[in-house]
Amino acid sequence: MSAIQSTITPVDGSVYVTRPLAGSAEIDAALSEAIRAQRAWATAPLSERVALLHRAVDAFVADAAAIALEISWQMGRPVAHTPSEVRGFEERARHMLAIAEETLGPVVATPKEGFDRRIKRVPLGVVAVVAPWNYPYLTAVNAVIPALAAGNAVILKHSHQTPLCAERFANAFAAAGLPAGVFTHLHLSHADTSALMGDPRLAHVCFTGSVDGGRAVVAATARGFATAGLELGGKDPAYVRADAKLEHAIDSLADGAFFNAGQSCCGIKRIYVANALYDRFVDGVVAFAHAYKLGSPIDPETSLGPLVRTSAAEWIRTQVADTIRRGGRQLVDGTRFTANQSGTPYLAPQVLVDVDHSMPFMREESFGPAVGIMRVASDEEAIRLMNDSDFGLTAAVYSGDAEAADRIGDALDTGTVFLNRCDYLDPALAWTGVKNSGRGCTLSRVGYEQLTRPKSFNSRIAP
Repeated sequence: MSAIQSTITPVDGSVYVTRPLAGSAEIDAALSEAIRAQRAWATAPLSERVALLHRAVDAFVADAAAIALEISWQMGRPVAHTPSEVRGFEERARHMLAIAEETLGPVVATPKEGFDRRIKRVPLGVVAVVAPWNYPYLTAVNAVIPALAAGNAVILKHSHQTPLCAERFANAFAAAGLPAGVFTHLHLSHADTSALMGDPRLAHVCFTGSVDGGRAVVAATARGFATAGLELGGKDPAYVRADAKLEHAIDSLADGAFFNAGQSCCGIKRIYVANALYDRFVDGVVAFAHAYKLGSPIDPETSLGPLVRTSAAEWIRTQVADTIRRGGRQLVDGTRFTANQSGTPYLAPQVLVDVDHSMPFMREESFGPAVGIMRVASDEEAIRLMNDSDFGLTAAVYSGDAEAADRIGDALDTGTVFLNRCDYLDPALAWTGVKNSGRGCTLSRVGYEQLTRPKSFNSRIAP
């Protein structure tokens, strides 16, 4: 009998959905069918592939209301916020399809008399996408749609927390008429996911998850030599210069720290503020935090939902308690939030001050609604502290001086630099990380390079 995976909803701790796990026979069949289907799919004209995928996006968006509600039940984001994920899915998918023809066209070498020389972008083959629960569609669409547009077949393994998301992808592709085998989803155990990634028939893995998960992917793919793109953890910083617009910085960075209950790889986790603005900035962030309504994500009035599970909330509580023991202070009054209860996934926002980099909280990943704020005396000090991390996904600078912010950005070890904004992904730009935040890239024209390989044609023209 097949093993069963159960999704426990953070809304009330009940079992929301169960699914049987696939085993080795199903993995073998999926890979064999994907290889067969991919050969035919890759020969279809690019314009036909793109048109079909646009129809799939149409089908997906048509179910937006039901999809948004499912997200809330599966991982706890408030229903007031989940529709934005469907909109983001469409934005990213449409952009990647819009640039496909230009990006995937051949690169013609400098003319050489008597020769026709060009480089074509050809599909890798079968691509596995291993997607997380925190932004279950936004993380998956980054790879699924461009991989298919480029002529690959895709096998999607979604988180046990969000299994319905994989099925929603499948429904949309079926409605659009995608040939059988070009897209497959499998519910898998960790061991069988590793077996899939190590199979020599697999060409590439797109993984979003923890640093330890990324290491496991590297170990697994080494068995079959599949390449891997890794989007891993973050401890993303922001710097508020003395010339920043204070109210905008407060609103933007507080939202960047607490949206989705802080469960974002590129969410703001540490903020460095110029002396002149520090006290007013801290007061503003605390006021912003106190304005949240913490409660059931199914309540349309809720603005801050639970973490994905109780253990995740307890880890944040442990980090905060350790920081306080080391001299930090928590400024948000948790008693204002009636749902804020130990032993549950419901956690009030956490704003920590009197912190420094000797405290683990300022260095290790904290996947929840918690942010540390430090005072700095100069750009140089801010740069040093922002770079003092094992992570490098995004960094944000708030300033009225674009040239100064650009100089600061050049000095930061990060994949993306924001000016006067944060916690946002633009599909026209490369989404990438450095250090323990990962390797490779999704989205933009550069993202297509990760999902294809160059194939050179060197033709002597007959005399």
